[in-house]
Amino acid sequence: MRTRALKPIQTTKNVENILSCTEEGQPLSPIARMFHEPESDVYAVIAIGIQTQINPEVVKANVVDILLKQPRLSSMQVADEKYGGQLKWVRTEVDLDNHVIVRSPDLNVDSADIYVEDYVSNLSRTKISMSIPMWDIHILNIKTSKAESVCILRVHHSIGDGVSLMSLFMSCCRKVSGPDALPTLQTSKKQKPCSSSGGFLQHFIELFSVLLIYWNTLVDVVMLLITILFLDDTKTPLKGPPGVGSTPRRIVHRIVSLDDVKLVKNAMNATINDVMVGVTQAALSRYLNRKYGKNKKGGGGAAGNNNLPKNIRLRATSFVNLRPYLGNEDTSETMKSISDVKLSNLIGYVLFPFTIALREDALDYVRSAKAVGERKKATLEAVCTYFMAKTFIKFFGTKLGSFPTQTTFWFSNIPGPQEEITCFGYQVVYIAPTCYGQPNALLIHVLSYANTMNIVLSVDEEIVPDPHQLCDDLEESLKLIKDAVIDKGIKVSSPHWVSVTNLTKEL
Repeated sequence: MRTRALKPIQTTKNVENILSCTEEGQPLSPIARMFHEPESDVYAVIAIGIQTQINPEVVKANVVDILLKQPRLSSMQVADEKYGGQLKWVRTEVDLDNHVIVRSPDLNVDSADIYVEDYVSNLSRTKISMSIPMWDIHILNIKTSKAESVCILRVHHSIGDGVSLMSLFMSCCRKVSGPDALPTLQTSKKQKPCSSSGGFLQHFIELFSVLLIYWNTLVDVVMLLITILFLDDTKTPLKGPPGVGSTPRRIVHRIVSLDDVKLVKNAMNATINDVMVGVTQAALSRYLNRKYGKNKKGGGGAAGNNNLPKNIRLRATSFVNLRPYLGNEDTSETMKSISDVKLSNLIGYVLFPFTIALREDALDYVRSAKAVGERKKATLEAVCTYFMAKTFIKFFGTKLGSFPTQTTFWFSNIPGPQEEITCFGYQVVYIAPTCYGQPNALLIHVLSYANTMNIVLSVDEEIVPDPHQLCDDLEESLKLIKDAVIDKGIKVSSPHWVSVTNLTKEL
């Protein structure tokens, strides 16, 4: 294992030279301000499994030489009284003792995995003071079943969204196969522009496609407004009550095979996101069926019985990276230098309906996920939610522009590096990103890394007391769907839905 040869830190006061800055502070963006609302005071947490023990001095040296070149990581968020207390960025001196926390766990703990899980979950009970830049790194040199040590990065979500934070992390990483090469992120293929030499039929199809996008967008915006006003999801064992955003979270994850996901993807002519949504639909159906069965008398919860109520309305707030639509830079280009990474919150969201039912054919879960996914690509709902939030916050304050609390959970899928990587010279075993502070009792986050897919859950234990069981259901659902593909000879295909907008393939 090769670590970067950097000059040792003599004192954390050395940071002062890097941070000298006299420019006037810029205000936080409206979306960044949303992440400070009591019901959505959201922190991103990334647990990184490392193949060897971590030298804290190496981490501190890299933080000074690399991370602190990013302005937002060396800036406080200060209320500007001239503008009604609106938060703005103000550069400051960084004391690494406040940001790099080294724990020395008792090596005789009963279970290292439980110790790390408890440690990460206990972070959700705390907040980072706004008197310092709102991020920290926790180093746990304890061997678990998956890694020799664990590094935990916690960042307040007002600093940046998932895509920009992933770009920031990737700029600190290199390929294992090529120590000087940047990692390769999974990206959707750009659609080729249509030829303008077509006849009447082609022009008619293009016109119809544009009209369909606008119609779908209108329908989705109206549905969003109805949801905000009165249309709540069905009260299920997964639905949290109002105020759940301020409760502690239990954070667990499960690693599955990315090859299994790709096998289903290729057989179904779908996307990785379609497959993972289908797997999630199957798992939530199994989980809720078990929960409802336990509440029934007379053996209603027996295996094979359908205990689900009819017409369950269960939706996810699913987040979309808006950079391709707003003309912003390609994130793969910004990874070349830490100073080029532009931390921001350019995200919108869509209300994504999940079908909760027991299916005889497990592939039906993927088929329905694909159909809804194609429908959501033919809409500008995510762009509209972004600009609606900005408008509401500007004229009515952050409460009206906050994230919807009527949905059951948050769902997020961010593509990770395609190959094994090192971070600050340490080889990474797994990456497990998630959040806490969101106004739902459940968050499901999926991220690909090399040949693995990590499914991360962040749950309120009062609502979801058995997150490991839900992980089991997710893993078993993927197996059942993969087995169904194999049983059918990998010749399965669903009707081809043509995407009529140049939106991303991954919601």
